[in-house]
Amino acid sequence: MGRVHFADYAKIYVTGGDGGAGTVHFRREKYVPKGGPDGGDGGDGGDVILKANEQLNTLLDLRYRKYVNAEDGQRGESSKRKGKDGKDEIIEAPLGCVIYDADTEERLGELSEHEQELVVAKGGKGGLGNWHFRSSTNQTPRHAQDGEEGEERAIEIELKLIADVGLVGFPNAGKSTLLSTLSGAKPKIDSYPFTTLSPNLGVVTMADYRTFVMADIPGIIEEAHDGRGLGLQFLRHIERNNLLLFMVSSQQDIEYEYNALLEELESYRSDLLDKPRILAITKMDLQENFELDQDFDVDGPVVEISSATNYHIDELKELIWEQLQNIESSREDTSDAG
Repeated sequence: MGRVHFADYAKIYVTGGDGGAGTVHFRREKYVPKGGPDGGDGGDGGDVILKANEQLNTLLDLRYRKYVNAEDGQRGESSKRKGKDGKDEIIEAPLGCVIYDADTEERLGELSEHEQELVVAKGGKGGLGNWHFRSSTNQTPRHAQDGEEGEERAIEIELKLIADVGLVGFPNAGKSTLLSTLSGAKPKIDSYPFTTLSPNLGVVTMADYRTFVMADIPGIIEEAHDGRGLGLQFLRHIERNNLLLFMVSSQQDIEYEYNALLEELESYRSDLLDKPRILAITKMDLQENFELDQDFDVDGPVVEISSATNYHIDELKELIWEQLQNIESSREDTSDAG
């Protein structure tokens, strides 16, 4: 499987349609010399709607759609006929999108189910025609309402990555190399502080048609939760992973690095530490006479690997699969109990 091209952020300017104006009109019939008011109401403006589509996995298309406008409602007509409502403008987006108002930072909603809809810019209501304003003292009202303007705003759409396994580690821990080894994905690998500048997805295929999706979350740095570097915009992806695979190089102080990663996640959102996790100690081909401190508490399985020599790679895949099955079973048990 190749790399899944990924875009996880889009900013769009959305405008609901304006409501149509009500009409001033009087009946003009041959045998009704003093026809009363019969101006109809304007049609409502269309809404701009985000609609979830489970077939999509990227916001790439939306990066080229900066301005989205719904259709205006039409003016009211005679004989109390309402103007035609404006057509809604529907934007399809993947599951896992969270939508914010770009100016106020208000969270507008999230798309979590297929075909779920979220109105992000409401159309204006149509104005009332003059027949609404007739009365005993004003039998020939010569005014009608204008339609309301449609809602206008800039929205930010963030796609939180949905994958079975998220790789968590500091830069150069070997995450991209592991992903390419396991799945055949070809992320760009280099020795920059941030090797991976956008999340990479890889589908790991095992025997008996077993597969799982792995996401290489770009390397985080200490204090990423404070907005340093690129860290914060990637931490949000970890929320959606079922299992976290922590990766620490055997060339580093393993206990220090591991605890630093935990602190990063806890500072961002403490409940991330409730997710099941595995610790992979990487680059074992560069290490001799390695022994892990027996007092080091990981709260999960530990496996020593080398992507370069495939050392314990098959064991790691089986361990991940086993953990994912345990997660699925516990969910089913919780669902049955509920």
